[in-house]
Amino acid sequence: MRILIAEDDDSLALGLSRILQADGHAVDVMRDGEHAALAVRQEHFDLLILDIGLPGIDGFEVLRRLRAEQRTMPVMMLTARDAVNDRVRGLDLGADDYMVKPFAIPELAARARALLRRSQSQAGPQRVHGPLVLDVLARRAFLNGTPLELVAREWAVLEILLARVDQVVSKEHIIQSMAAWDEALSVNAIEVYVSRLRSKLEPAGLRIRTVRGFGYLFEAWVAPNAVTVNEDGSNGAD
Repeated sequence: MRILIAEDDDSLALGLSRILQADGHAVDVMRDGEHAALAVRQEHFDLLILDIGLPGIDGFEVLRRLRAEQRTMPVMMLTARDAVNDRVRGLDLGADDYMVKPFAIPELAARARALLRRSQSQAGPQRVHGPLVLDVLARRAFLNGTPLELVAREWAVLEILLARVDQVVSKEHIIQSMAAWDEALSVNAIEVYVSRLRSKLEPAGLRIRTVRGFGYLFEAWVAPNAVTVNEDGSNGAD
């Protein structure tokens, strides 16, 4: 998952980033409201952790703009002000959770995981593609019913490709989806992860095709005994 932290307290942002990255998430940090609002508009994030007291436009305005643009990502708001009116205002604007400083970072991380699980469950907990099943909530993969061992980066690439079956996905899009903005992730690294996925998936008839100059295409699943139909109405069997 990709998470944006909008927080101007560097030590707090660093602590949150480290614990969320340890959970396997890509994390970006913005330190003012304008840049946070711009980041949400330009990129895809699965969760926004949003401080109210940001320089420039405050967290309330960032949230208002986000919801006005029909962006439905979960938002957790942070504030140093323990005022009922502030909490009510944030929730009315569309916040999904609210924490008052000071708080324990592990608790915030646990709440973030809960919001991500809730968001994923609404989209459906499993992704099925022929013999391949991805359990998004449990972060487990199965191939023909057998557990498929994937490292975190292989999982991330597979999830991105599986979301766009039969569509070309550029290497740049994969990098952008996987990596935080300050994290180096090369095209060569993506090629390595795709190569590893191919070695694990192709024996089951699942193919990731390279489209030269463009990227990768995860081909639609066709059962081994499926009969293709030609334009003239005849089948493709000999």
